[in-house]
Amino acid sequence: MIEPTPEQVAAFLADNRPDAYERVVDQLLNSPHFGERWGRLGGDQRRQQPLGEPHVQAPQHDTGDHVGDTARPGEDQVARDQRQRPHRPTQRPRQVAAHLGRFVIGQTEAKKVLSVALCDHFQHVRMSLSGNEAPYYQKQNVLLLGPTGVGKTHLIRSAAELIGIPFVKADATKFSETGYAGADVDDLVRDLVRRAGGDLARAAHGIIYLDEVDKLATRGDAGRDVSGRGVQTNLLKILEDGDVPLISPNDVSGQLQAAMSAARGVPGASAESLPTRDILFIASGAFAGLEQIVRRRLEAENRPAPPASTPSWKLLAQANTADLIQFGLEPEFVGRLPVRVACHSLDARDLFNVLKRSESSLLRQYERAFAAYGIRVEFRDDALRKLALLAEAEGTGARGLMTVLERTFRDIKFHLPSRRVRELIVTAELVASPRLALTENKRLHSRRVTSRD
Repeated sequence: MIEPTPEQVAAFLADNRPDAYERVVDQLLNSPHFGERWGRLGGDQRRQQPLGEPHVQAPQHDTGDHVGDTARPGEDQVARDQRQRPHRPTQRPRQVAAHLGRFVIGQTEAKKVLSVALCDHFQHVRMSLSGNEAPYYQKQNVLLLGPTGVGKTHLIRSAAELIGIPFVKADATKFSETGYAGADVDDLVRDLVRRAGGDLARAAHGIIYLDEVDKLATRGDAGRDVSGRGVQTNLLKILEDGDVPLISPNDVSGQLQAAMSAARGVPGASAESLPTRDILFIASGAFAGLEQIVRRRLEAENRPAPPASTPSWKLLAQANTADLIQFGLEPEFVGRLPVRVACHSLDARDLFNVLKRSESSLLRQYERAFAAYGIRVEFRDDALRKLALLAEAEGTGARGLMTVLERTFRDIKFHLPSRRVRELIVTAELVASPRLALTENKRLHSRRVTSRD
């Protein structure tokens, strides 16, 4: 059996009795060819909706007052939480930066840039939804450069949650050029609609964060690059001003559903698209090797060469458009990311503050894990400094803290819950020799493990 196109199905239904609808649907969905060829496609929430219902609701103005309402069809809990979160029109850039400081240590310049860009975007959203349109508004798409583990993703997620705008994050490495195996960049916009609970008005002013964009850079001429240059080319349309169809051309289930709905005269069943003119894009990447390009340019310009010990992030902060193009990004792609800021690497002092002062510190996770067994944990400052030094040596920023903490507490978390221990004091000596915590009936002057019967 050869499956008809949605257009052919719609034409057939228009010329036949209403009961032909169910017959055609049953034939298509029960066809072995349909399952083999298309069963793996369109596996999103639209498959769970009854055929004949529009997969995205009609645009509505969001008043921010959704408390107590019910979930919409195909909406997960994350999307519902984002939709119900009220807007906060009183936020100012300094307030946003102060909020980010509760979770991300350092990165003062990045906080400043993101706070201004996000507040400008939010005010544009608020004024547009109130009827005060800005037809020549220019988006401040942002490019964050910096090594891994410095808080780039954490910064953006925390800011988006604060101002209550729909937010989607994805890695650039999973996309490929249209027509090839791999995800389509247009799916980013469709995911934004889902996060907005189907509210097209809110989704049209959301935020899309694309990580690992440095992996899209092309390296020489090695034939057609469908995961590098091809993806950059596809991104050009949505980065600036494009219209993305809400049903993917590869989603046969969704296409069939839309055709059936249109044939039955269901309101809103016609092909819909979402404009990306007012969607803010934030891209980031480590851009390893870009610092060498910057150094060579500075030397060629007869400017004082940075010392060999100069941190890479300081060189990234001096990167210009020409450097990014030489790195392998397309000029048109770079031009659509006009706001650029480099995140600095984290030293031992920063990592100490991440552990001690950040509200998202990993220590809260370990305290909770031990508390589940009735064990209270206390971390001394000397232990935190030792952990920070070990994490700095890992060279992966804040991610090194997880590596060091797991290695330190591996045996402790395995043995201690089976013993009658109710208190654990973590000191520098314990970090240096974790088995001290497992030594019974001994007390060290700088380490105390209290056992109670």
